[in-house]
Amino acid sequence: MKFDASQHRCTIIIDKDLPAGLAMNAASVIGISFGRTTENLVGPDMQSVDEVNYPGVIYSPLPVLLAPSDYIRELQRIAKEEDIYAMPFSALAQSCKTYDEYGERISSVSSENIELVAIGLIGPKKRITRLTGNLALYK
Repeated sequence: MKFDASQHRCTIIIDKDLPAGLAMNAASVIGISFGRTTENLVGPDMQSVDEVNYPGVIYSPLPVLLAPSDYIRELQRIAKEEDIYAMPFSALAQSCKTYDEYGERISSVSSENIELVAIGLIGPKKRITRLTGNLALYK
């Protein structure tokens, strides 16, 4: 996907019952994955007047919101049907010690049986706002 800040909005939605440490882990992983998979999401590096380099940051706000786990699953379903890029994150991923273990375990289970603890969404501004505008901000 190619991100356009004038047309798109992005957000991360975390299971409201997830402990703080796991919530921060989920948000971090989704943010890193967004940066890797979404063209034009991160701007170029910048330099201060004394030539200290500051790596590029995201072109738009990235709110982290809270929702019940069943709504996170619903957002995944809606994203699949519409023009919304979704980055689901599972409890299974958080339980694995290595990426190889994650690959083995996730490939042996149907997606309907994978518990989601968070999801990142990127899509048209109005649609993302409609889906997430009533959710509480993670504080």
